[in-house]
Amino acid sequence: MKIFAFVDLHGDMSLLNGILKRIKKEKPKYIICAGDISVFGQHLDILCQKLDKLNIPVLMIHGNHEDEGEIKAVARHMKNIKNMHNRYEVHGKYIFMGYGGGGFALFNKQFENTTAKKFKAAVRKLKKMHRDAKLIFFTHGPPYKTKLDKIHGSSAGCKSLRKFIRDVQPDLVVSGHLHEAAGKTDKIGKSKISNPGWEGKFFEV
Repeated sequence: MKIFAFVDLHGDMSLLNGILKRIKKEKPKYIICAGDISVFGQHLDILCQKLDKLNIPVLMIHGNHEDEGEIKAVARHMKNIKNMHNRYEVHGKYIFMGYGGGGFALFNKQFENTTAKKFKAAVRKLKKMHRDAKLIFFTHGPPYKTKLDKIHGSSAGCKSLRKFIRDVQPDLVVSGHLHEAAGKTDKIGKSKISNPGWEGKFFEV
């Protein structure tokens, strides 16, 4: 299945128009936005309307330039925009798991104590139904100690996210937040980790 993912667009309409052209040509089944589509929520409706018109499901989380309420409000009156913060969706043998916001914490106890447990239970259930289940996990901030979280030679990612990825081994992990890591990829065990940047990337899962 073909997926297009992007992050950290920060309201750049020119970049968005370029993304739209590529999506129309390649026709992915799903679009993932891993946060910071806007600059502190400015023009969020306009940006999302352009994506909504593609008639492709857009699975969106907030970054540190939006809050969950803003994404929820947009999703409420648009057909194809879905708020995925702290949520998962199962589509056949595929499960999409989203967790937005932040990007600054070394640990996230709320994620560990509630979200991670919920996601793990959903993954176990899916794997009982589909031995070849495919797992897609997307966050705004990157997991700890990868090529995606290096800044000034130090790791600035989240250890809680890394532990979840290590335990669950998603097929694809998408994150952003640190612009210096745009376009970089890495692995945690068998999991492919990618920061698709503001230009975005296509993935086959």
